[in-house]
Amino acid sequence: MGNQLKTTLLLGSLTGLIILIGRYFGGSSGMVIAFVFAVLMNVGSYWFSDKIVLKLYKSRQLSSQEYPELYSLVSRLSQSASLPMPKIYLIPSESPNAFATGRNSQHAVIAVTQGILRLLNSSELEGVLAHEIAHIKDRDILISSIAATLAGVIMMIASMARWAALFGGFGGSDDDDGGILGFVVLAFLAPLAALIIQLAISRSREYLADSTGARIAGNPLGLASALEKLDYASKKIPIKANPATSHLFIVNPLSGKSLMSLFSTHPPTAERIARLRSQ
Repeated sequence: MGNQLKTTLLLGSLTGLIILIGRYFGGSSGMVIAFVFAVLMNVGSYWFSDKIVLKLYKSRQLSSQEYPELYSLVSRLSQSASLPMPKIYLIPSESPNAFATGRNSQHAVIAVTQGILRLLNSSELEGVLAHEIAHIKDRDILISSIAATLAGVIMMIASMARWAALFGGFGGSDDDDGGILGFVVLAFLAPLAALIIQLAISRSREYLADSTGARIAGNPLGLASALEKLDYASKKIPIKANPATSHLFIVNPLSGKSLMSLFSTHPPTAERIARLRSQ
């Protein structure tokens, strides 16, 4: 419940940022335009993102005959979670990783790499699959879409403000509230705050999926052991991941050597393991 409350508060914070920016921006018209545009973009993403991301990683759908043990695990875990059986896709990569996608439980997909099937034993693979089923059960795809929409609105308004500044003045609904300081907050600090809040939501959902997945599997130690192996092996054999999709994977697929590692969508693996072992 703690993670659910935290997610709600963080989504509320994003909404509050939009209201504050709208007040500064001199009314609601610019905010409404940005909001509508962001919603249209994210509605399209919500309906088609699964197809896009599966094609991005050259995934193909698996049949039950190809990997009967994998199918059996997913089927049993889905029944345990009271969910429909998701489709299973294989990513042709030796980097060990996995993710869930799809707009809802009726259109869900679990994608696994060749590397993860080679690396993990049955108990560890069960833990990973339960984690991904937990993402489906907890509606994380919908929550991520809402967060992306709200953060997108803030970033679009900030971009509009920067362009407006080029054509005279810093704007603002009230001169007392305007000026350079208000512009800096609007154009630069607000988007950074939105990004940090969005990442915090993603991290909270990972903790929640670990906890829910451990209950679905009936054993938190399998996932804990899997995370240890995945954290080490995925760094040794990184997957060529698009940063925009890195939040989908069970462990961060990015190398961690760039500045963007400071804004990781995943909580520290050691902390995730510690939480699972304390359950």
